[in-house]
Amino acid sequence: MQPSPAWYDAQYNNRARIPGHPAILAHWAEASARAYERPGWVLDLAYGQDAGERLDILPAARPGAPVLVYIHGGYWRALGKRDQSFVAPPFAEAGAMVVLLDYALCPAVTIEHIVLQTVKALAWVHANAAAYGGDPVRIVVAGHSAGGHLATTLLACDWPAVAPGLPPDLVKAALSISGLYDLEPLRHAPFLAADIGLSAASARRLSPAAMPAPPRGALATVVGGEESEEFLRQADLIAQAWGPRVVAAERVPGRNHMDVLHEVADPASRTHGLARQLLGLA
Repeated sequence: MQPSPAWYDAQYNNRARIPGHPAILAHWAEASARAYERPGWVLDLAYGQDAGERLDILPAARPGAPVLVYIHGGYWRALGKRDQSFVAPPFAEAGAMVVLLDYALCPAVTIEHIVLQTVKALAWVHANAAAYGGDPVRIVVAGHSAGGHLATTLLACDWPAVAPGLPPDLVKAALSISGLYDLEPLRHAPFLAADIGLSAASARRLSPAAMPAPPRGALATVVGGEESEEFLRQADLIAQAWGPRVVAAERVPGRNHMDVLHEVADPASRTHGLARQLLGLA
């Protein structure tokens, strides 16, 4: 028997699940404002024609640096690149070029449209990374929640079909923090379903766990130990579906769906170390 709509909401409505979420959001805002006080940012570069197709870059201190492209979460319908920018400075300090992406939001566009925007953005990064100290053959993507979904789908992209001359392994690796790999349950969560507008067919088409494992590239997943049963299941599902392509699957004790993101920005954490390893900065 299929669970009730209330059950799906309880599993996926993370703000409702986390009483302390206002304090977490306030921390993100404060830490992200501090991140932008760092000198050197190049802001609001256009990777496409639409108003929402913009990115911010924290250039590398030296040429030939690995490139970390970070994709924010928000269930494809909320937040923006500046809301989680606190993840960027620690990686710049470690020697990476860092890119933060914006994309259009549901319900104005579909999730499929957003996926194609991220593809466009990564093609732009590949073409332009060297101008900001980045090495276009060392691109790693990372994302939180819906951003984790988008980062994972980029591993499955057929890059030569996007544009002639793009390498099949344009994205070398992805780090997905509390990502979504099976979108079917979201169709049944009333708090979200109307905004994202998925059909059974589009949910399956956009679910990384239903896609063939990518021919190249490594996926690392991180999930908080205090997350819902469904988010823990999602992490297990992609590990089973993509097998050896999942090079690490971490559960962080004591972390929920929102504060697990703090691990990425903490140079002492295993999650940050995993990201540095994917970037070749370990």
